[in-house]
Amino acid sequence: MSYYLNSENHLDPGPIYVRENGQLHMVNLALDGVRSGLQKPRPFRLFPKGFSVELCMNREDDTAQKEKTDHFIFTYTREGNLRYSAKSLFSLVLGFISDNVDHIDSLIGFPEQIAEKLFSAAEARQKFTEPGAGLRALQKFTEAYGSLVLCSLCLRNRYLVISEKLEEIKSFRELTRLDLSCCKLGDEHELLEHLTNEALSSVTQLHLKDNCLSDAGVRKMTAPVRVMKRGLENLTLLDLSCNPDITDAGIGYLLSFKKLNCLDISGTGLKDINAVKQKLQTHIGLIHSKVPLKEFDHSNCKTEGWADQIVLQWERVTVEAKKPRKVPEPQEATQYFYRKRALMEASRKCPLADSHMNSSGKLQFYKEKAPDCHGPLLKREATESQESKKSKKRAFEESEKEQSNSSQSSKQKYVCLAVEDWDLLNSY
Repeated sequence: MSYYLNSENHLDPGPIYVRENGQLHMVNLALDGVRSGLQKPRPFRLFPKGFSVELCMNREDDTAQKEKTDHFIFTYTREGNLRYSAKSLFSLVLGFISDNVDHIDSLIGFPEQIAEKLFSAAEARQKFTEPGAGLRALQKFTEAYGSLVLCSLCLRNRYLVISEKLEEIKSFRELTRLDLSCCKLGDEHELLEHLTNEALSSVTQLHLKDNCLSDAGVRKMTAPVRVMKRGLENLTLLDLSCNPDITDAGIGYLLSFKKLNCLDISGTGLKDINAVKQKLQTHIGLIHSKVPLKEFDHSNCKTEGWADQIVLQWERVTVEAKKPRKVPEPQEATQYFYRKRALMEASRKCPLADSHMNSSGKLQFYKEKAPDCHGPLLKREATESQESKKSKKRAFEESEKEQSNSSQSSKQKYVCLAVEDWDLLNSY
């Protein structure tokens, strides 16, 4: 060993083995000559002996540390020793592509199973929160997989996310449920105009509660359906509650939604409520509900899809950016945690809208043909009406049978006549 330390030439020729008398000997070089001896086989080391210490303490460049350790999985044994194992080639390739996912040309035709893993890997690296690159990466997935990326989106009271990530939200395609309640969008918001795009023609449930909408906003939202028979033509549920600027004229625009099964116009500025009820029932078959409908409690609309955690990342990033704060002291960490959780839960509620709803009553409508669009009491009424229809049908069939039987034989018909009937016929 001293030969290697003191010699100017540090080139290691490697171990030299010699077989003598049927035994394998390893030749060691020394200063006084060559000595041979039997050596026990030593385990092969992938890293130098002090690698674990160097990994934890003597690393200055973070990028170099990531490049050297990204290919391995490090764990600790029960004894506290560091253990490493090489990652699979698939994991290495997946990590490399996810780091450069914004440079992909297209994912159309790529297998969905692999694409979901690639999306999860990019999400773990927070690639979709990066400005510019995150939007490009998200568009590649939404163009190829549509509703798999996100089929339902709940942005209830998340106006900060809408203002900061509007382009990312507009990139989602083939949504079926969209909740924009309590976002204060107004009639001129860009997202309200985007609702009439062909990319969102698949939306069937739309919640626009407490969004400062008026008759003008409703007219813009329904214009493609009324004029070109496109846009939100597949809409089956619509929530326009707590928008006091929507009047009777605005409700008239909703008559173009022929597939509408549930409608909530509570807290609007209606003047003639009875006329509106009659108009909705006559044109699109909506009946006023005497009990609250469960479809409007906002429990069914949740963020579902591959990108469900991305929306939470966007919310966390926007809240931290809009509200700069100092790092809490260790004594305040617990209080900050519970305070943050309380704020997150409060952001899902609309206290002003809810109080307004309770004070003004509910104007919720449903279509009797839709079995899933009313509560238990309404279901019971529907079953009773169906039973009455069946009984009428049976009576009608029995009457038809009697008529057919009577027409088969005229003799039997005359035999069935009573004496009074014969007297009445003879009087003519």
